[in-house]
Amino acid sequence: MNHAPLTRRRLLHHLACGFGGLALAGLTSSLLPASDGTLTTLHHPAKAKRVIFLFMAGGVSQVDSFDWKPELVKQDGRMIDFADERAIQRGGTGANRRVMKPLWEFKQRGQSGLWASELFPNIAKHMDDLCVIRSLHTEGVSHGPATLFLHTGATNFQRPSMGSWLLYGLGSENSNLPGFVSIGPSLGNGGPRNYGSAFLPAVYQGTAIGRAGMPARELAFGNITPGRPPALARQEFDLQQALNGAQLQHAPGEQEMEALVSSYELGWRMQTQAPSVVDSTRESQSTRDLYGIDKKQTDDFARKCLMARQLSEAGVRFVQVNYNVNSSSNPAWDQHSDMPRHADHAAATDQPVAALLADLKARGLLDDTIVWWGSEFGRTPYAENNGSGRDHNPSGFTMWVAGGGFKRGYAHGATDEFGHYAVEDKVHMHDLHATLLYQLGIDHERLTFRHAGRDYRLTDVSGQVVHEMLS
Repeated sequence: MNHAPLTRRRLLHHLACGFGGLALAGLTSSLLPASDGTLTTLHHPAKAKRVIFLFMAGGVSQVDSFDWKPELVKQDGRMIDFADERAIQRGGTGANRRVMKPLWEFKQRGQSGLWASELFPNIAKHMDDLCVIRSLHTEGVSHGPATLFLHTGATNFQRPSMGSWLLYGLGSENSNLPGFVSIGPSLGNGGPRNYGSAFLPAVYQGTAIGRAGMPARELAFGNITPGRPPALARQEFDLQQALNGAQLQHAPGEQEMEALVSSYELGWRMQTQAPSVVDSTRESQSTRDLYGIDKKQTDDFARKCLMARQLSEAGVRFVQVNYNVNSSSNPAWDQHSDMPRHADHAAATDQPVAALLADLKARGLLDDTIVWWGSEFGRTPYAENNGSGRDHNPSGFTMWVAGGGFKRGYAHGATDEFGHYAVEDKVHMHDLHATLLYQLGIDHERLTFRHAGRDYRLTDVSGQVVHEMLS
């Protein structure tokens, strides 16, 4: 049987029956896939268009950063029974734990009077722009489960990451760039699952730029600079896509193949767009100095934060900036025996994060960009093994968000007098996910995908929007 030649026009026509239909949501940002497969408008007006997530892997201590607890100073050195989940899991009773006071001085900052420690002196200057959530609690007491839960809403099952859900719902603002990028992700504690699409179509997975432990100077989109004359490269690309299209004719609706063909299309468009987007040399010297580029302590994370601003400004929907000193399963902020090392990590991240806030604000981008900062859990108010570090604490910890319609200079919720358990206006991780989606115009209960006979969503069967945090 003779087949008509498969031109590029015919290839795109065939794709429209499969991946192309799904991609329509990405091409028209006001459209959203409904659970029944139809397209409808956003569920409600959006306050934000994009997210930058600054992931502090390992567990920043809330009682040493943004959750001031005078009782820790009064009770410092006292032996108290902290029968928390971590102690019980290890077969102990939690008895005879030594209270450890904050290692850094706290002060009230700005007109809001929010508390922040000297651990983050530059971020502390922006407290009037932050919505500080002091009553987070989550699932998982170890890094792997808790990190997966933070990113996917599940501790062990393979579920789509939040960035994938967001890309599925809203698409990208720039069809020449990926809609979801993870900068320097770790290979441990979930690895690619933290930016994967799981059972969502593969086209919605995140694009990794480098990996943890790789110098930021070397981070770039891979394999997008053509090494052949443009005419020859175009001819090779058209031939490759025609062959892929021929395969699709024999397997219509094959999502992985459709995603592969789409990725080649995106890669081709990125040839001329992406290199200039993430080029730090095009920035002014004052901007480079603001972030701390070329300073020994801050250069690495500064380049990542500047890259996040460049990508977000160019229309990338979800950018994750990962802070982890290596790609192993031992995250950066995991100070079980040496809390003073928190200062090293703060020195590497504080100026770049503060610069990102200032830069977005100066460019008018903070109003519709959510900057989200935090770890998979916090740390205990007592010394682990009565030594010089703190253990994991998923029961009460702090994150902050800025921009995107969140209240500014506002603290939500509270932990107990020791900063151990969330007790007032508690915010579960599902609640935070629901609230972030809400600010982007999405009802978390309606953004679903049918898989294996049931409808799935980021927040599983729970989660409440925390309206008190919204302006």
